[in-house]
Amino acid sequence: MKKNIAIIMGGYSSEVEISLKSGNVVYENLSKEKYNAYRIHILKDKWVALDEFSNEYPINKHDFSFELNGKKIHFDCVFNAIHGNPGEDGTILAYFKLIGLKHTSAPFYQMALTFNKRDCLSVVKPYGIKTATSYYLDEGNTINVDEIIAKVGLPCFVKPNNAGSSFGISKVKTKEEILPAIEKAFKEDSQILIEAFLNGKEYTVGVFYYKGAVKVLPITEIISENDFFDYEAKYLGKSQEITPADIESQLLKKLEETAKKVYLALNMTGFSRTEYIVVNNEPYFLEMNTVPGMTTASILPQQAAAAGISLPELFDNAIEMALKTEI
Repeated sequence: MKKNIAIIMGGYSSEVEISLKSGNVVYENLSKEKYNAYRIHILKDKWVALDEFSNEYPINKHDFSFELNGKKIHFDCVFNAIHGNPGEDGTILAYFKLIGLKHTSAPFYQMALTFNKRDCLSVVKPYGIKTATSYYLDEGNTINVDEIIAKVGLPCFVKPNNAGSSFGISKVKTKEEILPAIEKAFKEDSQILIEAFLNGKEYTVGVFYYKGAVKVLPITEIISENDFFDYEAKYLGKSQEITPADIESQLLKKLEETAKKVYLALNMTGFSRTEYIVVNNEPYFLEMNTVPGMTTASILPQQAAAAGISLPELFDNAIEMALKTEI
């Protein structure tokens, strides 16, 4: 019997349009013989299921079902394609745990932990994972620019603590640029992270459970046309993404081992894509994305293709792994 799959997409953050694109790619690539797939829009003003003609049907939040042609549709599994809140921060996944619904992401605690950049960094550091020197600010704190510069130096990065897709991030080169960058970051989140600039090459590594074992995908080198891998570089073609990266074998092994170590240290399941800057042949962990982009142009699908894994195989594996997990 076919499994009913809910592909959740949209969300409440600045990443809603990117999420809708990812979700539609998942919908188009799931096996029609194996699954009854439904697109579910999770938006601030409505939760709705879409039929093949994009007609909308309200989701019953009591059990995450909906009615179609007089029949109540229940789901066997949820494919999480929501970037940001409430999919990547674990909020909706806690709800799924309460109602006993399986999903393709890590448990809600791991999702919340990895979405919070500060907390994620604090967990991986005791495992010997190198990270950039950082300074934290909460909205309402007194801002001491001289103290910030003394801690992290210039240039530095100012970023929201709980936002993805490079929204609200600035590379600051002068003292005068710090306050405007802080204001920009606070528009995305009430907590911000200011990090020292790491002068090195940037790599991103996909890791997930594939056929029951942790798999590290071919690594991508990021070469941005802009000052850093910002929104334009990620989504508007302002970067080169070289997959697989041309990496000397010793560094390749170190990056793969570090990425796997971070994944296991954080007790992850489901998809992940971790970002690293390599300085003097040492990987420095920046952050982990747990709902990475899933469009055909996105990095993790590029990496999967380089490993000989097609989009249908990638998405089918995620659902198969989810169906085998305990709730």
